[in-house]
Amino acid sequence: MPKPLSLPFDPIARADELWKQRWGSVPSMAAITSIMRAQQILLGQVDAVVKPYGLTFARYEALVLLTFSQAGELPMSKIGERLMVHPTSVTNTVDRLVKSGLVAKRPNPNDGRGTLASITDRGREVVESATRDLMAMDFGLGVYDAEECGRIFAMLRPLRVAAEDFENEAGHGAEGED
Repeated sequence: MPKPLSLPFDPIARADELWKQRWGSVPSMAAITSIMRAQQILLGQVDAVVKPYGLTFARYEALVLLTFSQAGELPMSKIGERLMVHPTSVTNTVDRLVKSGLVAKRPNPNDGRGTLASITDRGREVVESATRDLMAMDFGLGVYDAEECGRIFAMLRPLRVAAEDFENEAGHGAEGED
């Protein structure tokens, strides 16, 4: 990851001021720019932690999802649905995990056209080690305490509901896995 610029000013705050002068106050512009920059920072930090395991964060998420399933396997379509990614992305992610020996694929006996992805023993070892490392660095969010992380989650939830990521049920626990 390249060294940060360490500018003598906040470029997003500066852009917000210039935006106000040209088009008027639009707080959502500064908010989205901050969110997008935060995503870049966090993804860079998290990817740096999982890279020694031959993973990207997307591959790590797929491994974690497989560990959450009772049998350690899920149909490819379920993986895409739960990770909220396009089927092509799931295929690419799982194929890379297969090449690394972390996941195996086989025909789905319950769906003649489908494929099951299952985590291997090596995949379980890798996800456990990577998870320990990610937890040790608080997934890049160590500048926030638990309460602040909860508020961030709560603040972003209505955006996800509006995007119809899921039905807006009461509470926010995970539904039962297969």
